[in-house]
Parts: sequence; structure tokens; C-alpha cells
Amino acid sequence: MPDVTTIAVVTALSPSPTTLSEYGLHLLTSLGRKPGVRIVALVEDDPSVAYPHIPGVELLPAWRFNDPRNPFRIARAARRIGAEAVLFNAHFTSFGSSKATAAVGLMSPLITRLAGIPSVTLMHNLVETVDLGAAGFGAGELVERVMRGIGSVVTWLVLRSNVVATTMPRYVEILRRKYRADNVVLTPHGSFDVPGPPRPPSARNRVLAFGKFGTYKRVEPLIEAFRLLNRPDLELVVAGTDSPNTPGYLADVAERLGGSDVKFTGYVPETAVEATFRDATVTVFPYTATTGSSGPLHQAGSFGCPPVLPRVGDLEDLIHEEGYTGAFFEPGNAPDLARAIAELLDDSDRCEAIALQNYRAACGLSLDEVADWHLIHIGRLVHGDARAFLATEPKEVLT
Repeated sequence: MPDVTTIAVVTALSPSPTTLSEYGLHLLTSLGRKPGVRIVALVEDDPSVAYPHIPGVELLPAWRFNDPRNPFRIARAARRIGAEAVLFNAHFTSFGSSKATAAVGLMSPLITRLAGIPSVTLMHNLVETVDLGAAGFGAGELVERVMRGIGSVVTWLVLRSNVVATTMPRYVEILRRKYRADNVVLTPHGSFDVPGPPRPPSARNRVLAFGKFGTYKRVEPLIEAFRLLNRPDLELVVAGTDSPNTPGYLADVAERLGGSDVKFTGYVPETAVEATFRDATVTVFPYTATTGSSGPLHQAGSFGCPPVLPRVGDLEDLIHEEGYTGAFFEPGNAPDLARAIAELLDDSDRCEAIALQNYRAACGLSLDEVADWHLIHIGRLVHGDARAFLATEPKEVLT
């Protein structure tokens, strides 16, 4: 076995607004610390994005959002760097905002494998588990049936990867049952950061929403619920950006519904994420649907901010399987959301109990450990040894 194995990681990378960019940053940070591997991140070719330095990771712009040539661009880049395996960090909208470019982009693992390089795809969602209408991807029964048919074809193409990893046990069951796939494994989402135990917020006067908004993450019901509370000392902070599929959404909401009581922060740098959560009393998830596991819920758990959650789709599965909790509301129901927020604002003991339970859930599995799971599969593919990268000495990286 060679001293160092070159692994290409295809991912969006923060501060890009593309889906999974934050997850990509933390996954690369963990992989960059691993011994026995050379990590080359194949990231978006976008001159407007200033990518951060990640110790132990080389960055190579290799694909463009909405470019139908992405599968071939990625395969060429992987061959150029001498990659012995490619890990894809993927969502069904990772490569495009249009249905066509998104679908074509997800052919990348197949094309890479046909180019002679083993591929592992971490698939964060499945079309079978998404309410397409609520998520903004379908309109009417006929369109939804067509979309699900296309989604099934795209899923079949993704399953041409050597290994497909999913973040939810239900996804594994669907892929094995419906597609008869025998190359599917469970690899949980993992927590980005697990700092010290949660501590009570210094002031109970801030409601936070964090993420990429505009499709199934709608802030209008949240603003309505917030104002139903009628608490002059309370502030609502909407932290984050538009979804790539809905450019201009937050600017439109700010123009229509903004005011001195609602703050829109825009993009939150990674260095400010912890403070953003710790300065809030509660974090609200104004979702009408879900498209996979929730990075913001893991972050809220890590930083001790109690969540207000809808019981919906994959989010409910995540709560059940990983041990998270919070105050719950009916999706799209502003009065019920106001009630759930008030319950936590008025009960500091419950807030602290929820924060502690979710912190313990976040500590259950770190992204650093999840990175080892990926290396187990890559080690088996490349070297016939699942422990090829786990039995070597720790890597020294320049910071």
C-alpha cells in the first residue's frame, strides 16, 4: 500500500450559498486531519467565492452550479490529480437549481466510476421521503408523479456508485427494498462542533432562525407568530441566506414584513456561528417539509440552544433516532408556533433541560468519527482493507 492515498472530495464549500456547503467545510476539516490520505476538495469554480484555508486539504475548482458538463469536468479533475477514490457530498439539488442540471450532476459518481476511479456517494436525501409540493419541487399530482419518476431514475444512477452512504436508517431501508441495492450503508450526519456544555443565555430576549430559506423553509409564518407574541423586548433574528433555488427571497420578505423587531443578518461566517446560537434564547425551525437530516439542529444541540420544531418528515425521524427534543408545533400554523415559542420563553428550567439533552445527543457522534466511517469504505475499495487509514500514525498538518 502506498504511503499516501489521494482522495478527491466533491462538495460545495462555505461560504458558497450552495446546499451542503457548511457540511462540506466541516467534513473536509475532519478529513484533513486523517493520516495516510491526501485530500483534494473538488469545489465550485466560482471566482466570487473566497474559500477558506483548511489544514491538510488542497482546493481545486472543478465544477459549476447549473453546468450540465459537471460529470465530465469532475471526472477529468479527479484523473488529473491522480485520485484513487472520489467521495461525493451530495443532495439532489447539489449541482443545479433546474431539474435538468440537478439530475445530470448526480450522474457524476457513475461517470467517475466509468473513468476507472471508485466512488463513494454520501446522499443526504431521497426523493421518496420529500413532500415535493411543500418543498417547492412539484405543483399538482401529475407534475409530482413525473418528478418522482425522474427522481427514481436519478437515484438508480446514484446507486451505480461503488458505495452509497445515507444519513438516515429509513433511507437505507428504502434503497434496499425499492431498488434492491446491496451497496448501501448508514453513515449518520454527525455533529459539526461539540464545545463545552451548554450554559444559560445571558438574556432571554432573542428568537433565532438559521439556515438557507425560501423553498420549504419559510419565514413568513415565523414573523407572524413572533408578532402574535406581542413582546416588545423580544427580537427575531433571521440568520442565513436564500436557498439557491429561490434567489431574492429574503430581500422580498424584508421589504414586505421587515421592521425594527426583525433582523436579517445575511450570511453568517463560520467564526460567528457559535455566538449566533449562544446569543439566542430559542432556535425556530420554520419548515413545512424536510429534504434530509438537519445540520442546524445538530448545531443548536452542540451550542445549547433549545429548538422549536415541527413534527414533519425526516426531522421527526432524526429526533426519534438521535435523541433530540424541543418544543413542537404544527407546520404552517402561526398561532401554534407562537404558543410553542412562548412555552420555552416562559420556562427557563425546561429550556435548560432541553439544551442539556440535545447537547448529549450532539456528543453522541462527531463528524470526525463520521469521517472515519467514510475512510473505512474507501480503504476497503482501494486497498481491500477497511482499516487501511485507521491504523496509521496521526497526521501533522500546517495551520
